Amino acid sequence: MSTEDAENVLFRLSETLASRRNADPEKSYTAKLFAKGPDSILKKIGEESAELIMAAKDGERAHIVYESADLLYHIWALLAFYDIGAGEVLGELQRREGTSGIDEKKSRTAK
Repeated sequence: MSTEDAENVLFRLSETLASRRNADPEKSYTAKLFAKGPDSILKKIGEESAELIMAAKDGERAHIVYESADLLYHIWALLAFYDIGAGEVLGELQRREGTSGIDEKKSRTAK
């Protein structure tokens, strides 16, 4: 998958999740998450994080990919809940691109 295709997938996912904000919770998993509020989404992020950790410990590539997709989905759902689009997150990643992780972390504590 090209970088452009990956970015497009993230933007489409972000838009789809945002469109579920007012959807029927009986017909949409995402709408059901939104209806339950942020604690429900955060709980799913915790669960999916733990599942990714276990998959990584097992070292099964396909399982790691699957669990990573689940975690990313729930992270994007949280962002949509707070009306944060893919562009904001991707913009922040772009801002950090080429910056040492150590330097970036120092810049946050210096504020």
